[in-house]
Amino acid sequence: MARLMLALLLWACTFNSPAREYTQQEMDDWFNAPPDPSAADVNEGELVFLTRQPAKLVHHHHNVLTLSDQTVIDGWGELRQCHENLDRVPATQIVFREDRVRKLRILSSHGIESAWVEGATVQLKQVGPDAKICVALKSKVLYPQPDGTYHIANGPFMRKFLDGYYPMHVSMEVIVKSKRLRFHDITPNQQDGFKVSIKPKQVLFDAWFEGRLNTLIRFKTAPLS
Repeated sequence: MARLMLALLLWACTFNSPAREYTQQEMDDWFNAPPDPSAADVNEGELVFLTRQPAKLVHHHHNVLTLSDQTVIDGWGELRQCHENLDRVPATQIVFREDRVRKLRILSSHGIESAWVEGATVQLKQVGPDAKICVALKSKVLYPQPDGTYHIANGPFMRKFLDGYYPMHVSMEVIVKSKRLRFHDITPNQQDGFKVSIKPKQVLFDAWFEGRLNTLIRFKTAPLS
């Protein structure tokens, strides 16, 4: 059975797949399934950053996450998420983990015959060329650690078809409105294919890659003035 995986975020567990109901066991089996040995000519999951952008348009997954003082208290941030250059399919869905999403809504869509929110999912029908969809939600993203730091752990981001992984573009902007947080570090480190920009109230990364990408952004507590 063909399997299509476009993107996954640990905080919201979003992904695109043929639209139907999946049990948790099916999802776990799908993600942990070994690669098909016949697919020797494609990436099998090892993370490879791309030093040159692909000639063809690839799926771009862009996120803008806003952290407030309230986020520091309860972990819930404001997330805007857009998907561009989606694969052309008759039906697909963006699925979020129910325990980490609230107030999910569609902001805009283009090149898609119909799109609607259904529970913790966004259902898409007849995805055409140059398709794009943007959604907004409250997402459980920030987690305090015993050492006093706060973590945002994302991933794995991936674009998977059958048993191979294909190029993907992921960008993320974290807007820090809380004076209680100060950027500490990010994993992976900046390198070709993974650009990082750090400003006093903003953290950005832009990644071009194949395989499975996990990221970790750490904040420390800022002294109160």
